[in-house]
Amino acid sequence: MQTNDTPKRASWSGQLSFILAAAASAIGLGNLWRFPYLAAQYGGGTFILVYLVLVVTLGFTLMVTEIAIGRRTRQSQMTAYGKLHSGFGILGFLSTLIPFVIVPYYCVIGGWVLKYFWTYLRIVSGDVSSVAALEEPGAFFGGFVSAPFAPFGYGMLFILACALVIVLGVKGGIERSNKVMMPLLLAMAVGISAFVCCQPDAAEGLKYYLVPNMDSLRAAGADGVARFSVAQLGKTVLGAMGQMFYSLSLAMGIMITYGSYMREGDSIEKSVRRIEIFDTLVAVLAGLMIIPVVYMYAVKTGTPVKEAMNAGPGLMFVTLPRVFAEFGGVGPWVGLAFFLLVVFAALTSAISLYEACVAAVCDLLKMERRPATFFTFFLISFLAVFSALGYGAWGDVTLGAGLRNMGIAGDWTRGGLMGMQFLDFFDFVTNSFLMPIVAAVTCVFVGWVVGTKAIEDEVARGQDGGFAGAGFYRAMVRYIAPTLITAILVSEVCRAFGIGGWKI
Repeated sequence: MQTNDTPKRASWSGQLSFILAAAASAIGLGNLWRFPYLAAQYGGGTFILVYLVLVVTLGFTLMVTEIAIGRRTRQSQMTAYGKLHSGFGILGFLSTLIPFVIVPYYCVIGGWVLKYFWTYLRIVSGDVSSVAALEEPGAFFGGFVSAPFAPFGYGMLFILACALVIVLGVKGGIERSNKVMMPLLLAMAVGISAFVCCQPDAAEGLKYYLVPNMDSLRAAGADGVARFSVAQLGKTVLGAMGQMFYSLSLAMGIMITYGSYMREGDSIEKSVRRIEIFDTLVAVLAGLMIIPVVYMYAVKTGTPVKEAMNAGPGLMFVTLPRVFAEFGGVGPWVGLAFFLLVVFAALTSAISLYEACVAAVCDLLKMERRPATFFTFFLISFLAVFSALGYGAWGDVTLGAGLRNMGIAGDWTRGGLMGMQFLDFFDFVTNSFLMPIVAAVTCVFVGWVVGTKAIEDEVARGQDGGFAGAGFYRAMVRYIAPTLITAILVSEVCRAFGIGGWKI
């Protein structure tokens, strides 16, 4: 309920605007480089099927919870938990810390994307020097990220673009920008996918991507015979869960903030289902854009497909430029369209993360949007310096090196978590540690502290027939979701510290 001294809460102009904004938040870099990699690693269609099951069960549960919390409290994540129960204000702080840590390094990566878009734009404009620069993509990427200023400069342009959208408000900035970028993003994704699928040798790559490969669930026994492996199935499920978690923008405060702008008469349940469809569609299209052409490139060069489909920036900034070069004269145009698509995807996600930060500042400090946006801009810009210089001027600085400089030495400070650069460390702390903790505690909070009825009642408001999935939701949020999220947390910690040889 609004009080006389509380500023009127902004709102979306309609349910479609909310769906577009939430889907735009979910469709980001995770869909475009991590989903294709994981699909290639875990049996193509096998991984896709597991992912779809998790999206409509675990993903549905967590997203409904966060949106309902936001709409019920009309607060950002910073103050929403404390409004429902005074003893859980710390959960609001943790969920606000996540976007504040993610936005700076995400915008640095967004700056990398801007650099590649600009380079391809210069190539199609006839700039010979840019053509020569991309003849060896590995050297080009390494030279750029290790440069003394360029990564920070491009990152600042990206941060500034986000700030300009945020300062215009929910309707005038976020909603309006999504109505432009989302249709263009989807049109380009469909267009590039169609171009790739029409390539003469694309059939085998499509089969590799879309047809379930049960061999991915087998492992060789002591006798050398490959049999069904529970461990391999577990890794596939955990890999799909981790991807779903990040892809749907869960436990970042975004869905709580966006939910706080949702109109009372709009259906949360139907909105979540449509957001899931949007997000999954773009993830599948990302695979169609990337896997077939990388498969063809791997076969042509004699590179193992799983090696060519390397995780993270290497796929997008090194492998794909090599693939585009194989297309001949049309290659630069494909590269230009692809990186424009990635710019839009990165922008829509970064804007939502930025908004979660600004909304938290507004709610906590009772600050107006404009000063809160500028305050957040300077804080994000400062934090971005670490990730921007982490592969260049500060390349030798890692957490382990810092501990050794303080006299806390040992082999454990040389690898794993202790050997990470700033960007990798921030990514691990948020995605592998803080986000699962916030999501798991949120499930306990809703399922056992405030009770699921509060969420069920909020979802049922303005919805004919009430909350159709209330019974399923209750079981998921109380028992199944916390168990699965805890499994993600344990597996990620084991992977980071090399416990038991665990790796996803």
